[in-house]
Amino acid sequence: MSEKRETAAGRCLVCKREFTFDPGEVTTILIDPETGIPPGFTVLGTLRPATPEAVARSTDQPVCPDCEEKAAKYSEALSPPPPHWESWRPPEI
Repeated sequence: MSEKRETAAGRCLVCKREFTFDPGEVTTILIDPETGIPPGFTVLGTLRPATPEAVARSTDQPVCPDCEEKAAKYSEALSPPPPHWESWRPPEI
């Protein structure tokens, strides 16, 4: 018996493209529709305490897999691995 997966269509929060997704597995971001940003953030990108009212009126907005992949690559580029130096042999005395 094949199980039919539930799909939904929506607009990506980042690139605004329409895409279909499984509502249970898509990556979402909580957005306050009044401000257009996540609760607890300012327009300058700094953090502040989220008010209960802002959290209550916020909705989950989907992010498409392409934008999710680009965000992961950007995150990797911002945090490169630490430098590695070869160890030197101690001088022979």
